[in-house]
Amino acid sequence: MLHDLMATLTRCQATLWQDALGAACLMVLLFAGLHLPALI
Repeated sequence: MLHDLMATLTRCQATLWQDALGAACLMVLLFAGLHLPALI
């Protein structure tokens, strides 16, 4: 399983930072969406 993970990370190394940025943006949107009703 570790070998498969390393192979996958090696193949998608070019877009890995874009995927991480997208995941971070989704977490920010989720956090903001959950706290927005408390502000109103």
